[in-house]
Amino acid sequence: MGFTHPDSDLSLTHLDASGQVRMVDVSHKNRSAREAIAASTVRLSTDAFALLTAQANAKGEVLNTARIAGIQAAKRCAELIPLCHTLALDFVGIDFELDSQQHLVHIQATCRCSYTTGVEMEAMTAASVAALTIYDMCKAADKGIVIENTRLLRKSGGKSGVWQATER
Repeated sequence: MGFTHPDSDLSLTHLDASGQVRMVDVSHKNRSAREAIAASTVRLSTDAFALLTAQANAKGEVLNTARIAGIQAAKRCAELIPLCHTLALDFVGIDFELDSQQHLVHIQATCRCSYTTGVEMEAMTAASVAALTIYDMCKAADKGIVIENTRLLRKSGGKSGVWQATER
């Protein structure tokens, strides 16, 4: 199936038995409804956060631009991540939650499709690119913006069913 560690049942499916890189063959899998939710957080300075929330950023309306960038990134994930399958996505949604006390933008990306492989990478790519877009649009006010905690929160569908992240 994949490269299995000699002391474990765990394997890396993108490596063959000899350790060579390969694209996973999903042709034998059944199509099923799949969903993945990923998150990322952007930490800004007080001034940059004020500009973002006042929609006074010199490059335009930041969050809507980041939303479009995230959606576009999910649709192009296979062009960015070498071994990802090209998926026909049924839905990509990007939501933002602002934390004015800590000057954070919490990003949540949701991707859905009906296919033979999951959409985790598409959701992670969407959250990452939305965060990078916020950085790009706010960097004139704050070059020290930090992007953190990019991770998968939940996935469902396929043979492995539902997986939910635990708090870290």
